[in-house]
Amino acid sequence: MASKSVFIIAIDFGTSYSGYCFSLASATDQIRQVYWGAEHGLKTPKTPTCILFNQQQEFRKFGYDAVMKYKSLPSSEAGNWYFFQDFKMKLYNTKVTSDMMLKASNGKTLPALTVFSESLRYLKEHALNTIQEASFQTVCDPEEITWVITVPAIWSPAARQFMRLAAKEAGLISGMTSENLIIALESEAASLWCKQLPQEGFMADGSDKKKFEDSPGIQYVVVDCGGGTVDITVHEIQQNHHLKELHKAAGGGWGGNRVDANFTDFLKEIFDDGVWDEYVKNHPTELEHMMYNFSLQKCCASREAVYIRCYYNLTRVAECKKDISHFFKKAEGAVWCDGMIMITYEKMKSFFDYSIKNILRTLRGILDKPEMAKVQYILLVGGFASSIILRDAIREAFSKKYHVLCPLEAQVAIAKGAVLFGVNPHIVASRVCARTYGIAVNEKFNVATHDFSKIRFSKDESYIYCTDIFNKLVGTGESVNVNEVAHYHFHPTEPDQTNACFSFYCTEKQDAKYIDEEGMELLGSCTVPMPDTKLGRERKLKLDIKFGFTEFKATCTDITSKESRVVIIDFIGV
Repeated sequence: MASKSVFIIAIDFGTSYSGYCFSLASATDQIRQVYWGAEHGLKTPKTPTCILFNQQQEFRKFGYDAVMKYKSLPSSEAGNWYFFQDFKMKLYNTKVTSDMMLKASNGKTLPALTVFSESLRYLKEHALNTIQEASFQTVCDPEEITWVITVPAIWSPAARQFMRLAAKEAGLISGMTSENLIIALESEAASLWCKQLPQEGFMADGSDKKKFEDSPGIQYVVVDCGGGTVDITVHEIQQNHHLKELHKAAGGGWGGNRVDANFTDFLKEIFDDGVWDEYVKNHPTELEHMMYNFSLQKCCASREAVYIRCYYNLTRVAECKKDISHFFKKAEGAVWCDGMIMITYEKMKSFFDYSIKNILRTLRGILDKPEMAKVQYILLVGGFASSIILRDAIREAFSKKYHVLCPLEAQVAIAKGAVLFGVNPHIVASRVCARTYGIAVNEKFNVATHDFSKIRFSKDESYIYCTDIFNKLVGTGESVNVNEVAHYHFHPTEPDQTNACFSFYCTEKQDAKYIDEEGMELLGSCTVPMPDTKLGRERKLKLDIKFGFTEFKATCTDITSKESRVVIIDFIGV
């Protein structure tokens, strides 16, 4: 938390749905949440992560408003607008750069930075207006607000930095090094919320109930089930209510959107003969209605068949080929019912197979490790966790050995926990490093240990050195305390050098020697100024890097002048 903060505003920026919670920094026992969709006859804790730009590429709508406006556009006009959904997944498992582009539903493109920053700008202004109305005061000074934005724990450093850049573009912060923005990991935020709930079951209420955080040493797994990704983390409660991470973040792209994709694949099988392709191409807004209807059905709490309305244009396109009921003759698990598509419960469950298989496999892989022997609880959070099919599968697999719990408001656990994280980012006392991180350095050449193909000479040929050496800073699986600093001292290669460029790499290996080895990935770089050249190669600088935070923080100090500066590690310009 920034020292002057009056308010903490946490934005849970999800793949499918987004929202925010806020509180006074001094009163986190009164976290406020916002409900969305009242003007559309709805009341939900989050709004769809959808954004709409007009023909001139100007921002028009976000959330339910964007969905409804886009659906109301005539097909001839919709082709000229820019409607984006599920765009957060474009930052997962891909090379993230500041100039990357995103495709809208109709194939037109806009810069990703524009799409993300305008989404955050809308949420920022909505939050500030809400606070102003609730408190009868205008938040005048940006320094009075600490913003928290949640991201999946399995995201790369580049993706996290991209969100910080988008927040800067949106006006949440004035500069990239601002401490008024904290990047929180979704599964950690959820864990912070869950740890102060009653441990005998999340349904219980009342201050007399024993909470998780009142039992130091208790260990639990948090499974954050979102629309795009599923994040899995393991925590232990410490004596001071702080958390210790016991296993590196795990997970993958197995969220609720996979279920949606399997459903649309099934419809494509039913409506063959080009019917489905024609429908998708010519009636995208109507398709949005159908998919929204399905997304509500997949997270319902009943173990029964579901009914999906078959909209007018799909019926019309299908009946141009043959009577619509004929499309269902070979369909297993689906029946045409007078304008509705009835999907059996067993068929509905099959749409979850991919997600459930990967979640169970990953959970077993973690829990089977000897060091996880004391884990007692599996806590399910996130919007996708509200699905009875998913909960049943996890309970069936693990309830004999573990207590499987899901909070009543699984969807807002992350945003509320992010508020708590914003007040005290050090509450997660240590994290387990997911990979081995290091920097590329030059060293004086040693004929006994160095590769002769990497021998280099300084400009005056007085100094012989080895290039491309990987200097490990922290290893995969290592526990890193939040305040722990990795130190590295270096000298310039050339006596007249006025800056030094450091390139950061990561690898799955514990002991890599050179940066061009297989599996080595360039993460980013930073440039350290060295303006005073009087001492030549005898100059000494110190690079300090904190790996325990959710973002890497680097500081460079010139030992001679004792001047320090925060170094921007550029992960999205590589």
